[in-house]
Amino acid sequence: MISSTQVVTLARRPRGPLRAGDLAITDQALPPLRPGDVLVRNTWLSVDPSIRIRLAETTPDGYLPPFALGEPLAGLALGVVVDSRSPEFAVGQHVSHLCGFREHAVVRADGATLGGYGGLSVVDTLDHPPQWFLGPLGSSGLTAYAGVHAVLDVKHTDTVWVSAAAGAVGGLVAQLSRLRGATVVGSAGSPAKVEYLRERLGLDAAFDHRRSPLTDRLAETVPAGITAYFDSVGGDHLEAALDAMNPGGRVAVCGAIAAYDAETPPPGPRNLFQLVSKSITVQGYRAGSYNDLLPAMQREIGEHLAQGRMHYEETVFDGLESAPAALAAMLEGLTTGKTLVRLDENRS
Repeated sequence: MISSTQVVTLARRPRGPLRAGDLAITDQALPPLRPGDVLVRNTWLSVDPSIRIRLAETTPDGYLPPFALGEPLAGLALGVVVDSRSPEFAVGQHVSHLCGFREHAVVRADGATLGGYGGLSVVDTLDHPPQWFLGPLGSSGLTAYAGVHAVLDVKHTDTVWVSAAAGAVGGLVAQLSRLRGATVVGSAGSPAKVEYLRERLGLDAAFDHRRSPLTDRLAETVPAGITAYFDSVGGDHLEAALDAMNPGGRVAVCGAIAAYDAETPPPGPRNLFQLVSKSITVQGYRAGSYNDLLPAMQREIGEHLAQGRMHYEETVFDGLESAPAALAAMLEGLTTGKTLVRLDENRS
Protein backbone atom coordinates (compact mmCIF):
# COMPACT_ATOMS: atom_id res chain seq x y z
CA MET A 1 0.00 0.00 0.00
CA ILE A 2 1.31 3.43 -0.96
CA SER A 3 1.44 5.54 2.19
CA SER A 4 2.09 9.04 0.83
CA THR A 5 2.03 11.05 -2.39
CA GLN A 6 2.96 14.45 -3.79
CA VAL A 7 0.21 17.04 -4.16
CA VAL A 8 -0.19 20.63 -5.38
CA THR A 9 -1.39 22.87 -2.54
CA LEU A 10 -2.46 26.50 -2.21
CA ALA A 11 0.53 28.29 -0.63
CA ARG A 12 -0.93 31.83 -0.69
CA ARG A 13 -3.95 33.63 -2.10
CA PRO A 14 -3.16 35.10 -5.53
CA ARG A 15 -3.41 38.86 -5.82
CA GLY A 16 -4.12 39.56 -9.47
CA PRO A 17 -2.67 37.13 -12.02
CA LEU A 18 -1.71 33.74 -10.65
CA ARG A 19 2.00 33.19 -10.13
CA ALA A 20 3.57 29.78 -9.92
CA GLY A 21 4.78 30.62 -6.38
CA ASP A 22 1.19 30.88 -5.20
CA LEU A 23 1.13 27.07 -5.34
CA ALA A 24 3.47 24.54 -3.76
CA ILE A 25 4.33 20.84 -4.14
CA THR A 26 4.15 18.98 -0.83
CA ASP A 27 3.97 15.43 0.49
CA GLN A 28 0.67 14.21 1.89
CA ALA A 29 -0.11 11.00 3.73
CA LEU A 30 -2.69 8.74 2.11
CA PRO A 31 -5.41 7.35 4.37
CA PRO A 32 -5.98 3.59 4.65
CA LEU A 33 -8.63 2.35 2.25
CA ARG A 34 -12.15 1.95 3.61
CA PRO A 35 -15.03 0.08 1.99
CA GLY A 36 -15.96 2.02 -1.17
CA ASP A 37 -12.48 3.57 -1.59
CA VAL A 38 -10.36 3.26 -4.72
CA LEU A 39 -6.64 4.07 -4.91
CA VAL A 40 -5.73 5.64 -8.26
CA ARG A 41 -2.33 6.42 -9.77
CA ASN A 42 -2.93 9.54 -11.82
CA THR A 43 -1.57 9.70 -15.36
CA TRP A 44 -3.14 12.89 -16.80
CA LEU A 45 -4.31 16.08 -15.07
CA SER A 46 -6.76 18.57 -16.56
CA VAL A 47 -5.83 22.23 -16.19
CA ASP A 48 -9.00 24.32 -16.37
CA PRO A 49 -9.73 28.04 -15.88
CA SER A 50 -12.41 27.33 -13.27
CA ILE A 51 -9.76 26.14 -10.80
CA ARG A 52 -8.71 29.78 -10.42
CA ILE A 53 -12.11 30.65 -8.92
CA ARG A 54 -11.42 28.45 -5.89
CA LEU A 55 -8.06 30.08 -5.16
CA ALA A 56 -9.80 33.28 -4.02
CA GLU A 57 -11.01 33.94 -0.48
CA THR A 58 -14.65 33.52 -1.52
CA THR A 59 -16.46 31.84 -4.40
CA PRO A 60 -19.77 32.70 -6.08
CA ASP A 61 -23.00 31.48 -4.52
CA GLY A 62 -23.87 28.01 -5.76
CA TYR A 63 -20.26 27.16 -6.67
CA LEU A 64 -17.70 24.99 -4.89
CA PRO A 65 -16.03 26.43 -1.76
CA PRO A 66 -12.60 28.08 -1.92
CA PHE A 67 -9.50 26.02 -1.22
CA ALA A 68 -8.00 26.59 2.22
CA LEU A 69 -4.36 27.58 2.55
CA GLY A 70 -2.30 24.41 2.49
CA GLU A 71 -5.16 22.40 1.00
CA PRO A 72 -4.50 20.25 -2.08
CA LEU A 73 -6.07 21.51 -5.28
CA ALA A 74 -8.66 19.34 -7.00
CA GLY A 75 -9.53 18.93 -10.65
CA LEU A 76 -10.44 16.42 -13.31
CA ALA A 77 -7.90 13.65 -13.81
CA LEU A 78 -7.32 10.28 -15.43
CA GLY A 79 -5.53 7.41 -13.80
CA VAL A 80 -5.15 3.67 -13.26
CA VAL A 81 -6.65 1.77 -10.33
CA VAL A 82 -3.87 0.25 -8.20
CA ASP A 83 -6.05 -0.93 -5.28
CA SER A 84 -9.78 -1.09 -4.71
CA ARG A 85 -12.28 -1.65 -1.92
CA SER A 86 -15.21 -1.22 -4.28
CA PRO A 87 -16.78 -4.05 -6.28
CA GLU A 88 -17.43 -1.56 -9.10
CA PHE A 89 -13.74 -0.90 -9.82
CA ALA A 90 -10.92 -3.37 -10.48
CA VAL A 91 -7.15 -3.03 -10.37
CA GLY A 92 -5.77 -2.00 -13.76
CA GLN A 93 -8.86 -0.14 -14.96
CA HIS A 94 -8.49 3.33 -16.42
CA VAL A 95 -10.74 5.80 -14.60
CA SER A 96 -11.61 9.48 -14.53
CA HIS A 97 -12.30 11.39 -11.32
CA LEU A 98 -12.03 14.76 -9.55
CA CYS A 99 -8.92 14.24 -7.39
CA GLY A 100 -6.35 15.76 -9.71
CA PHE A 101 -3.27 17.85 -8.91
CA ARG A 102 -1.66 14.92 -7.11
CA GLU A 103 0.20 11.76 -8.11
CA HIS A 104 -2.01 9.31 -6.23
CA ALA A 105 -5.56 9.75 -4.97
CA VAL A 106 -7.94 7.86 -2.73
CA VAL A 107 -11.31 8.33 -4.42
CA ARG A 108 -14.75 7.35 -3.18
CA ALA A 109 -16.77 5.26 -5.61
CA ASP A 110 -19.80 7.39 -4.66
CA GLY A 111 -17.86 10.62 -4.17
CA ALA A 112 -18.34 14.25 -5.10
CA THR A 113 -19.03 15.59 -8.58
CA LEU A 114 -18.42 18.92 -10.27
CA GLY A 115 -21.93 20.23 -10.77
CA GLY A 116 -23.07 16.69 -11.57
CA TYR A 117 -20.06 15.75 -13.73
CA GLY A 118 -16.77 14.06 -12.93
CA GLY A 119 -17.59 11.29 -10.48
CA LEU A 120 -15.34 8.23 -10.47
CA SER A 121 -16.01 6.30 -13.68
CA VAL A 122 -14.32 3.75 -15.93
CA VAL A 123 -12.85 5.08 -19.19
CA ASP A 124 -12.54 2.91 -22.31
CA THR A 125 -9.16 3.86 -23.78
CA LEU A 126 -9.12 1.32 -26.63
CA ASP A 127 -10.37 3.56 -29.44
CA HIS A 128 -9.00 6.98 -28.45
CA PRO A 129 -5.98 8.42 -26.64
CA PRO A 130 -6.80 8.43 -22.91
CA GLN A 131 -6.21 12.17 -22.44
CA TRP A 132 -9.02 12.90 -24.90
CA PHE A 133 -11.40 11.99 -22.06
CA LEU A 134 -10.25 15.16 -20.31
CA GLY A 135 -10.67 17.18 -23.51
CA PRO A 136 -12.90 16.62 -26.56
CA LEU A 137 -14.51 13.45 -25.15
CA GLY A 138 -14.71 14.75 -21.58
CA SER A 139 -15.88 17.91 -19.83
CA SER A 140 -14.57 20.22 -22.57
CA GLY A 141 -16.44 18.28 -25.22
CA LEU A 142 -19.63 18.08 -23.17
CA THR A 143 -19.56 21.81 -22.42
CA ALA A 144 -19.09 22.59 -26.11
CA TYR A 145 -21.63 20.04 -27.34
CA ALA A 146 -24.32 21.18 -24.90
CA GLY A 147 -23.70 24.81 -25.82
CA VAL A 148 -24.03 24.21 -29.55
CA HIS A 149 -26.82 21.63 -29.58
CA ALA A 150 -28.93 22.29 -26.49
CA VAL A 151 -28.39 25.91 -25.44
CA LEU A 152 -27.82 27.80 -28.71
CA ASP A 153 -29.30 25.18 -31.06
CA VAL A 154 -27.00 26.45 -33.81
CA LYS A 155 -28.47 26.36 -37.33
CA HIS A 156 -27.01 26.84 -40.81
CA THR A 157 -28.56 30.31 -40.94
CA ASP A 158 -26.65 31.51 -37.87
CA THR A 159 -23.65 33.76 -37.60
CA VAL A 160 -21.90 32.70 -34.41
CA TRP A 161 -19.19 34.55 -32.51
CA VAL A 162 -17.05 32.32 -30.25
CA SER A 163 -14.82 34.01 -27.68
CA ALA A 164 -11.62 32.29 -26.51
CA ALA A 165 -11.95 30.22 -29.67
CA ALA A 166 -8.40 28.85 -29.42
CA GLY A 167 -9.15 27.33 -26.02
CA ALA A 168 -10.23 23.84 -25.04
CA VAL A 169 -13.97 24.54 -25.20
CA GLY A 170 -14.10 27.42 -27.67
CA GLY A 171 -12.26 25.53 -30.38
CA LEU A 172 -14.76 22.68 -30.18
CA VAL A 173 -17.74 25.07 -30.16
CA ALA A 174 -16.44 26.82 -33.27
CA GLN A 175 -15.92 23.58 -35.19
CA LEU A 176 -19.22 22.01 -34.14
CA SER A 177 -21.00 25.19 -35.25
CA ARG A 178 -19.29 25.09 -38.63
CA LEU A 179 -20.25 21.44 -39.04
CA ARG A 180 -23.86 22.53 -38.56
CA GLY A 181 -23.42 24.95 -41.46
CA ALA A 182 -23.19 28.20 -39.51
CA THR A 183 -20.91 31.12 -40.31
CA VAL A 184 -18.40 31.20 -37.45
CA VAL A 185 -16.22 34.05 -36.22
CA GLY A 186 -13.64 33.41 -33.52
CA SER A 187 -11.58 35.71 -31.34
CA ALA A 188 -8.34 35.04 -29.50
CA GLY A 189 -5.55 36.96 -27.80
CA SER A 190 -2.59 36.83 -30.20
CA PRO A 191 -1.80 36.91 -33.93
CA ALA A 192 -0.54 33.31 -33.75
CA LYS A 193 -3.85 32.14 -32.31
CA VAL A 194 -5.80 34.09 -34.92
CA GLU A 195 -3.82 32.29 -37.62
CA TYR A 196 -4.56 28.99 -35.87
CA LEU A 197 -8.29 29.75 -35.96
CA ARG A 198 -8.20 30.56 -39.65
CA GLU A 199 -5.77 27.95 -40.91
CA ARG A 200 -6.21 24.95 -38.59
CA LEU A 201 -9.83 25.30 -37.51
CA GLY A 202 -11.02 26.77 -40.80
CA LEU A 203 -13.21 29.51 -39.32
CA ASP A 204 -14.87 32.00 -41.63
CA ALA A 205 -13.18 34.91 -39.86
CA ALA A 206 -11.04 35.53 -36.78
CA PHE A 207 -9.58 38.52 -34.99
CA ASP A 208 -7.26 39.47 -32.12
CA HIS A 209 -9.39 40.97 -29.36
CA ARG A 210 -6.36 42.84 -27.93
CA ARG A 211 -5.68 44.94 -31.05
CA SER A 212 -8.57 47.41 -30.94
CA PRO A 213 -11.93 47.88 -29.20
CA LEU A 214 -14.06 44.78 -29.52
CA THR A 215 -17.06 46.67 -30.82
CA ASP A 216 -14.93 48.01 -33.68
CA ARG A 217 -13.48 44.60 -34.53
CA LEU A 218 -16.91 42.98 -34.57
CA ALA A 219 -18.36 45.76 -36.72
CA GLU A 220 -15.52 45.30 -39.22
CA THR A 221 -15.64 41.49 -39.20
CA VAL A 222 -19.40 40.92 -39.19
CA PRO A 223 -21.06 44.15 -40.37
CA ALA A 224 -24.42 42.36 -40.66
CA GLY A 225 -24.25 41.38 -36.98
CA ILE A 226 -24.33 38.05 -35.15
CA THR A 227 -27.24 35.81 -34.22
CA ALA A 228 -25.51 33.74 -31.52
CA TYR A 229 -22.62 34.22 -29.12
CA PHE A 230 -20.73 31.62 -27.10
CA ASP A 231 -19.26 33.33 -24.05
CA SER A 232 -16.54 32.02 -21.77
CA VAL A 233 -15.00 35.44 -21.10
CA GLY A 234 -17.66 37.87 -19.87
CA GLY A 235 -16.96 41.56 -19.24
CA ASP A 236 -16.26 43.61 -22.35
CA HIS A 237 -16.78 40.56 -24.60
CA LEU A 238 -20.37 40.13 -23.49
CA GLU A 239 -20.97 43.87 -23.83
CA ALA A 240 -19.64 43.85 -27.40
CA ALA A 241 -21.75 40.81 -28.25
CA LEU A 242 -24.95 42.53 -27.14
CA ASP A 243 -24.14 45.53 -29.34
CA ALA A 244 -23.46 43.27 -32.34
CA MET A 245 -26.42 40.95 -31.74
CA ASN A 246 -29.34 40.87 -34.15
CA PRO A 247 -32.90 40.86 -32.78
CA GLY A 248 -33.87 37.50 -31.31
CA GLY A 249 -30.24 36.48 -30.78
CA ARG A 250 -29.01 33.92 -28.24
CA VAL A 251 -26.10 33.90 -25.81
CA ALA A 252 -24.67 30.82 -24.09
CA VAL A 253 -22.47 31.54 -21.05
CA CYS A 254 -20.19 28.81 -19.72
CA GLY A 255 -17.61 30.97 -17.92
CA ALA A 256 -16.20 34.41 -17.21
CA ILE A 257 -12.44 34.14 -17.66
CA ALA A 258 -12.00 37.92 -17.65
CA ALA A 259 -12.82 37.96 -13.93
CA TYR A 260 -10.84 34.92 -12.78
CA ASP A 261 -7.36 36.44 -12.69
CA ALA A 262 -8.36 40.09 -12.19
CA GLU A 263 -7.26 41.88 -9.02
CA THR A 264 -10.51 43.82 -9.08
CA PRO A 265 -13.69 42.59 -10.83
CA PRO A 266 -13.94 43.90 -14.40
CA PRO A 267 -16.97 46.09 -15.10
CA GLY A 268 -20.03 44.25 -16.28
CA PRO A 269 -21.88 45.05 -19.51
CA ARG A 270 -23.26 48.60 -19.51
CA ASN A 271 -25.76 47.85 -22.26
CA LEU A 272 -28.03 45.25 -20.69
CA PHE A 273 -31.10 47.03 -22.05
CA GLN A 274 -30.13 45.46 -25.38
CA LEU A 275 -31.59 42.25 -23.91
CA VAL A 276 -34.95 44.01 -23.86
CA SER A 277 -34.76 46.04 -27.04
CA LYS A 278 -33.50 43.08 -29.13
CA SER A 279 -35.32 40.25 -27.30
CA ILE A 280 -32.00 38.49 -26.64
CA THR A 281 -31.98 35.20 -24.73
CA VAL A 282 -29.07 34.55 -22.34
CA GLN A 283 -28.51 31.17 -20.69
CA GLY A 284 -25.74 30.21 -18.32
CA TYR A 285 -25.02 26.51 -17.83
CA ARG A 286 -22.56 23.88 -16.61
CA ALA A 287 -21.67 20.63 -18.34
CA GLY A 288 -23.04 18.55 -15.48
CA SER A 289 -26.56 19.70 -16.29
CA TYR A 290 -26.30 17.85 -19.61
CA ASN A 291 -24.82 14.49 -18.56
CA ASP A 292 -27.53 12.78 -20.58
CA LEU A 293 -25.82 14.08 -23.75
CA LEU A 294 -22.45 12.50 -22.90
CA PRO A 295 -22.81 9.29 -24.96
CA ALA A 296 -24.08 11.19 -28.02
CA MET A 297 -21.31 13.76 -27.64
CA GLN A 298 -18.60 11.11 -27.45
CA ARG A 299 -19.95 9.31 -30.51
CA GLU A 300 -20.28 12.46 -32.63
CA ILE A 301 -17.06 14.22 -31.67
CA GLY A 302 -15.12 10.95 -31.64
CA GLU A 303 -16.25 10.24 -35.20
CA HIS A 304 -15.49 13.80 -36.37
CA LEU A 305 -11.97 13.54 -34.95
CA ALA A 306 -11.38 10.07 -36.38
CA GLN A 307 -12.52 11.20 -39.84
CA GLY A 308 -10.46 14.41 -39.74
CA ARG A 309 -13.49 16.71 -39.76
CA MET A 310 -12.41 18.28 -36.47
CA HIS A 311 -9.01 19.34 -35.18
CA TYR A 312 -7.94 18.97 -31.56
CA GLU A 313 -4.94 20.75 -30.06
CA GLU A 314 -3.16 20.04 -26.76
CA THR A 315 -0.59 21.96 -24.74
CA VAL A 316 1.12 19.38 -22.52
CA PHE A 317 3.32 19.99 -19.47
CA ASP A 318 5.28 17.11 -17.95
CA GLY A 319 5.46 16.16 -14.28
CA LEU A 320 3.48 17.26 -11.26
CA GLU A 321 6.08 19.95 -10.57
CA SER A 322 4.99 21.67 -13.79
CA ALA A 323 1.33 21.97 -12.73
CA PRO A 324 1.62 25.45 -11.13
CA ALA A 325 3.31 26.85 -14.24
CA ALA A 326 0.75 25.12 -16.47
CA LEU A 327 -2.17 26.74 -14.65
CA ALA A 328 -0.50 30.18 -14.70
CA ALA A 329 0.32 29.88 -18.42
CA MET A 330 -3.21 28.80 -19.32
CA LEU A 331 -4.77 31.70 -17.40
CA GLU A 332 -2.36 34.12 -19.09
CA GLY A 333 -3.47 32.87 -22.50
CA LEU A 334 -0.13 31.30 -23.40
CA THR A 335 -1.53 27.86 -24.23
CA THR A 336 -3.60 26.63 -27.17
CA GLY A 337 -6.36 24.05 -27.02
CA LYS A 338 -6.57 21.79 -23.99
CA THR A 339 -3.95 22.33 -21.28
CA LEU A 340 -2.81 19.09 -19.64
CA VAL A 341 -0.18 17.80 -17.23
CA ARG A 342 1.22 14.37 -18.09
CA LEU A 343 2.52 12.25 -15.24
CA ASP A 344 5.06 9.45 -15.63
CA GLU A 345 3.07 6.35 -16.53
CA ASN A 346 5.94 4.09 -15.42
CA ARG A 347 5.67 5.09 -11.77
CA SER A 348 4.78 2.40 -9.24
